[in-house]
Amino acid sequence: MAAKKKKYGRKASQKVEKSMHEMKRGTLRSGRSKKKVTSRKQAVAIGLSEARRAGGKVPKKKSSSRKKSSKR
Repeated sequence: MAAKKKKYGRKASQKVEKSMHEMKRGTLRSGRSKKKVTSRKQAVAIGLSEARRAGGKVPKKKSSSRKKSSKR
């Protein structure tokens, strides 16, 4: 059986761990609004985007699927 390829690199893991730690301490702030992050999902998303910017191995973000409007 072939070895399974890793989706996330070490840097991604470190950044997510750091953002979770900050969220638990109450020091993690979101992007432009600078509001305090309380959601675990949001903390993970911030960590992954930081890892992405730092050049870590992270899969691409899923683009939002907009419904195509039919022209008549």
